[in-house]
Amino acid sequence: MLENFLTGLELDQQGALNLLKLARDLKANPEKYSQVLAGKSVVTLFEKQSLRTRLSFDIGINRLGGHAVYLDQQNGAMGARESVKDFALNISTWADGIVARVNQHSTLTTLGEYSSVPVVNSLCDLYHPCQALADFLTLQEVHGDVSELKVAYLGEGNNVTHSLMLLAATLGTDFVAVTPKGSSPDSQILKKAEQIAAMNGASVMVSDRVEAAVGANVVYADTWVSMGDDTPLELVKEKYMPYQLNQALLDQTGATTVLHCQPAHREFEITSEVMDGPASKIIQQAENRMHAQNALLVTLLNPNFVKEHL
Repeated sequence: MLENFLTGLELDQQGALNLLKLARDLKANPEKYSQVLAGKSVVTLFEKQSLRTRLSFDIGINRLGGHAVYLDQQNGAMGARESVKDFALNISTWADGIVARVNQHSTLTTLGEYSSVPVVNSLCDLYHPCQALADFLTLQEVHGDVSELKVAYLGEGNNVTHSLMLLAATLGTDFVAVTPKGSSPDSQILKKAEQIAAMNGASVMVSDRVEAAVGANVVYADTWVSMGDDTPLELVKEKYMPYQLNQALLDQTGATTVLHCQPAHREFEITSEVMDGPASKIIQQAENRMHAQNALLVTLLNPNFVKEHL
């Protein structure tokens, strides 16, 4: 049984497929789930700025009949005033779940260790697993069987790359990360993804050549500078511009679907022509954050309901 969701590695292929099936049902039949978290409170902890994550969790929890309690840590990292251990021990005496968007993955592991209620990673330096669930929910809606797809991520190897790569491997989707030299994904996470992909008949590769994305059904971009890095985009433009999602890249790769986790910097990692064009599923992808996360929360906080109704 799923207890926490800290890396995404908690899900095997069937577990991921079940979660995505639940997300599709939640999206199609919201009234069926309108009281599934009635009487439950979920604390949402944020060390980092957020638009999509905060709103999709807060509104999503409300739509499930639950109560979201927002605890802003943006003026100081968790653990500065009191230890993360004590945060976890105290919060879990009142709340039914914890959603945390933090700077360091170690904060999440400590929360998970000492909390007696489920902990969900809504973003950290190494992983963004809720985003990956929304990504693959979107790809199922657009393409059906995702095991037939090739997904190409272009840009900086980061937390989004890691989670996208791991879930692709789990679901049997071929994946390539196309990144400039020196910006590759974490080597240990890459190794794990390669192992999982091999078990599921898929491939994971990393290249600095855009040609590696040829044949991809899906191209995916993220900002060139990670959140918290104050480097001006103009300073990294020369390094990353060959990896921009533009119409020439779509023509070169043959991709018919464009994703971006947002916030997007138009005319940098993606052009407005592509972001607003017919291949873009970016707003659908953003909407699906809520549905994927709601499926996760229902699975964690009311597993008996899932067993009885799916």
